[in-house]
Amino acid sequence: MFVRRMVTLLCFAASFLVLPFTGNAQTVYEKAETRDLVRLVADAAELVRTRGDASFRELGRPGSRWRHNEKYIFVLDLEGNMLVHPDPALEGKNQLALKDINGKPIIRGLIDAATATPGKPEGWYHYQWPVPGGLLPRWKSSYARLVRGASGKDYIVCSGMYNDEMERAFVVDAVTNAVGEIDSLGKGAFGRFHDPKGPFRFKDAYIFVIDMDGVDLVNPGFPSLEGRNIIDVKDSQGKKLIREMLTVAQTTGSGWVDYMWPKPGDSVSTQKSAYVKKARLGNQWVLVGCGVYLADAPKAIATTRKITAPELMALVREAATVFEQSGERAYPAFREKGSKWFRYDTYFFVWTVEGVRVFHAANPEWEGRDVSNLKDVLGRPIGRMFLEAAATPSGEGWVHYMYPEPGDIFPTWKSTFVKRVTFPSGKRYVIGCGIYNMDMNRSFIEDLVNRAAALIASSGKEAFGELRDKTGPFLFMDTYVFVEDMNGNELVNPAQPSLEGKNLMGEQDLKGKYLVREYLEAAAKNGSAWVDYYWYKPGRNVPARKHSYVRMVRHGAERYVVGAGLYARDGEEK
Repeated sequence: MFVRRMVTLLCFAASFLVLPFTGNAQTVYEKAETRDLVRLVADAAELVRTRGDASFRELGRPGSRWRHNEKYIFVLDLEGNMLVHPDPALEGKNQLALKDINGKPIIRGLIDAATATPGKPEGWYHYQWPVPGGLLPRWKSSYARLVRGASGKDYIVCSGMYNDEMERAFVVDAVTNAVGEIDSLGKGAFGRFHDPKGPFRFKDAYIFVIDMDGVDLVNPGFPSLEGRNIIDVKDSQGKKLIREMLTVAQTTGSGWVDYMWPKPGDSVSTQKSAYVKKARLGNQWVLVGCGVYLADAPKAIATTRKITAPELMALVREAATVFEQSGERAYPAFREKGSKWFRYDTYFFVWTVEGVRVFHAANPEWEGRDVSNLKDVLGRPIGRMFLEAAATPSGEGWVHYMYPEPGDIFPTWKSTFVKRVTFPSGKRYVIGCGIYNMDMNRSFIEDLVNRAAALIASSGKEAFGELRDKTGPFLFMDTYVFVEDMNGNELVNPAQPSLEGKNLMGEQDLKGKYLVREYLEAAAKNGSAWVDYYWYKPGRNVPARKHSYVRMVRHGAERYVVGAGLYARDGEEK
């Protein structure tokens, strides 16, 4: 104990904290906020250890170091009873049934974080929860520590921080716990890794498992790859990342591997870091890992200029004119690589309005197939979305889905603009062209909101279920449609369903703007409008400017405002 305290003191003097988390591995807390939180819980746990229940009055004292603004200590017993908490509605009651907006069991997760892995009486759990006095949930990372009081009773002492940024410590903790699950459950642990409500999926992180030959055993992010050998997969810079991960696991047992990978909505790659660890699965060794985009991760420099959304729309509309004039006679020109119609990974396809692919510039052998039921790796019905976008009154629209780039097996986000055309024969077709990893663009948002508004105008509240469908066209990447009535009541919010039915008229952004009131007034006055406000960008804990497009829509006597938004690019946030 004396040695551990001395190490801790020395580490604080060096402005970082190292804890002997698991075996020989050490976890370094890189951010001052995390170090302060861990120390706060450690000190509170020591108070509980020495004074037991008598410590609760001190830990619950408002204005003390234990209860300061958004950061506070709370204490549980192993049965899930909340013994100390600033919210009187929670304190003194059993809270095992408490869940976050995604259905994650908060209390069970916190207890398991400190008790599930033998020899590891501490850990992290991540869930979404409103700040004190707030309404909108944010990602919260809570640190839980098991302590035994003088009476012999066990307690879980916790505190959390509303910090969207990932710490390496969180990733090490998740992988360590995953290895413990495999040790105790074998392949039975795989279902836990897939469970979106479980402890192994949080923020944009998930656990993956690969055998030593490179076969993907568990991949919640890309389940279609499970069972396939991915040993030669390369990142955007040509690095064979799986081979490097396996080398690290086999030679040192655990470690970090950096590689370049595009974030959803970005056209260039950002450094992603994965912590990997070797684990025993039956009579074989496997690699267990978790990859995250850490704060301030460097981005690659774009080597070629990608076509923009407005440029692609113009290109498809120009192609429509050609097809309407020449029909099938235009196919040879659209197959010519290096032409304006077929450049890099940008190419055209043509479908019948029934969903038969009759032309595909990049892969002619795919022609003649009925693809009306085609789905992407997330289960999104690509075929139906293409046909529905082309069947709208405008005859055109965007479809966003995950699809591998030519020659690759890892799916990535692709944005395709489709348009209905009529050939000289009088027969109607759907043409389209798309871009992989396209930057988020206002054109996408306006198209999304306009299509949602048209659906509501025709179907009213009956459209709300389709707007909430996570495999439908109204949700992609971190973009979604929201709907409110003119009194500020949230009617549709698939990203945060706990807000539905609540009045948001008094909700303020991070700079004090009454954002809901402002965009309702703008939509009522102008019919549609772009509004700006400041919010937390996913993966960031600093205010970012968000641009939202809102539009007034009527169905009978009812009036609604439908909207969607995108975050400003780096460098545009001030």
